[in-house]
Amino acid sequence: MALGTNHQTTTTAATFIPELWSDETIAAYKSNLVVANLVTRLNHKGKKGDSVHIPKPERGNANEKGAGQVTLQGDTHLEANILINKHYEYSVMIEDITEVQSLSSLRKFYTDDAGFALAKQVDTDLFTAGQALNGGSFVDGAGAAWSSGTAADITDAGIRAMILTLDNADVPMDNRALIIPPVAASDLLATPRFTEQQFIGSGDAIKTGKIGQIYGVDVFVSSNCPTTDSSANRVGMLLHKDALALVEQVGVRSQTQYKQEYLGDLYTADTIYGVGELRDYAGVPFKVAAS
Repeated sequence: MALGTNHQTTTTAATFIPELWSDETIAAYKSNLVVANLVTRLNHKGKKGDSVHIPKPERGNANEKGAGQVTLQGDTHLEANILINKHYEYSVMIEDITEVQSLSSLRKFYTDDAGFALAKQVDTDLFTAGQALNGGSFVDGAGAAWSSGTAADITDAGIRAMILTLDNADVPMDNRALIIPPVAASDLLATPRFTEQQFIGSGDAIKTGKIGQIYGVDVFVSSNCPTTDSSANRVGMLLHKDALALVEQVGVRSQTQYKQEYLGDLYTADTIYGVGELRDYAGVPFKVAAS
């Protein structure tokens, strides 16, 4: 007996086409990344292995030329080993009755939420790695060494002190970023030096999380800045792009599969990556009061 002509087609099953889910998830993922856009990103997609060895060449010195032979550079170069050991996923089962009765915006919610959740996890891991920069020595918002208790709010002098730390380590002036929690952003907006400089003809002010610039350093605000220690201080970072690395072995991907035993569609978004420190002296972690 003929089964009829009521076949599922790409039109009737449009909500289950994985490419649509994937495009929306990747868009949401990219729009929610903050730290990952400010560090060295290495594409390891399609390659085997569970770690990446990144050369860390040491800077040489110029030598005065005297009579005779030249002076050869004899530095021993180091490397950073980034483990690719993080695999995170976001899954949801959408049963048929839910798919039938819900608005099409349901898919949009889950793709946005998946992108946000995965982006937040990547940034969280980068924040964790960033707390080990500068030998793990925190300063407070005023630029003083932090040991315990409630940290000072961020100040103009504190920012200049952190910048000086990078300057003294010969960290390049370009590709620096100041990442701060919302509470510090509120304090910074009351700093005349910041309000004088922010958004002055900057063509890249649309970067995710960017709220302005101070002393030539782009300033980004992130609600994902960690809350740490018993005083509930918030962590921020001043860093150069070469301070941290993000190695992506599997970028954000989306997959869907119909599960007959559940009469529903299983949607999963996941990513495989690794994070690590490249140059310890190229970043300064700091703490500010949580309120």
